Amino acid sequence: MRKVMVPVKYVYTYACHENERQLCQLELSALLASASMVYSDSGSYVWSERCIPPGRSPFIHGRLDVLGEGDSVTELLPIAREIRLTQDETFKVICLKAGDHPPDYDQARKLEREIGMCIVGTAQMKKPEVTFGLIKTKGKWIFGQWTESDKSWQVHQQKPQNYSTGFGVTLARALVNIAVPEVRNHRLLDPCCGMGTVVIEALSMGIDTKGNDLNALAVRGARTNLHYFGYDPDRITLGDMKSLEGEYDSAVFDMPYNLCSVLPEQEQRAMLVKLRKLSGRAVVVSTEWVQEHLLTAGWSIEQYVPVQKGSFIRHVWVCM
Repeated sequence: MRKVMVPVKYVYTYACHENERQLCQLELSALLASASMVYSDSGSYVWSERCIPPGRSPFIHGRLDVLGEGDSVTELLPIAREIRLTQDETFKVICLKAGDHPPDYDQARKLEREIGMCIVGTAQMKKPEVTFGLIKTKGKWIFGQWTESDKSWQVHQQKPQNYSTGFGVTLARALVNIAVPEVRNHRLLDPCCGMGTVVIEALSMGIDTKGNDLNALAVRGARTNLHYFGYDPDRITLGDMKSLEGEYDSAVFDMPYNLCSVLPEQEQRAMLVKLRKLSGRAVVVSTEWVQEHLLTAGWSIEQYVPVQKGSFIRHVWVCM
């Protein structure tokens, strides 16, 4: 397709459960460097000048690369007429089920036809090579090229080895994105990696990641899981995190806990002090309130959100 213009703005549509909203907002603000998030029952969206693969986030449905905007769809028709697809390229136009007051079914089909009739190319509804999207935000109609999120990461939910109290894939993926908004030349550490859920999500995004755990059974399970999904099991090491060496750009640290016992405060502080030496930035997760220990260990706290599932609460701190 011949480029009509180079998009400088993007609209991402997203959705999350009510109990994930704070986590979702934290993740998207980190990934997209944007505060212009609009949450609504009719379809949430966020504007950004940052272009990322929409499948990175577990909450994003897709990305609209903005080609133009207008007070009405009629004002967008000249932009559509400038689009020239190659002879073999097929396309379709869709009204996104998001934005402010999405049109009903009949109106959506009418608007799609209006735009589609202006595009030089072959329309194909089932499996088009190019998809264009329409969305109405803040009284303006926005038109652009639409990229659906790649949800292939969801296969990671079916790991050979699992903890009943371990991170779900959605939470792990969101935490990785908060810790590593930009992938290139970034090293990530998970010093208490359990069954390797965080490590697998990070590796699937192309992030150079290492995992470690003190529990030999967990390490065995994590290595099994990495091998199952085609990653190097040697990225997981066995040992006390306080003996780890090296420097990492960031870390995701799920503080060890036991439903029947509490980790001694002295041990908690020692772990957080060691983490400070290993990494310049960290996302720390705990079932206990450890904010004072974080500050004592030399961390400054950028943001905090709770993540609740039923009566079970995880506290999440973003630290520098």
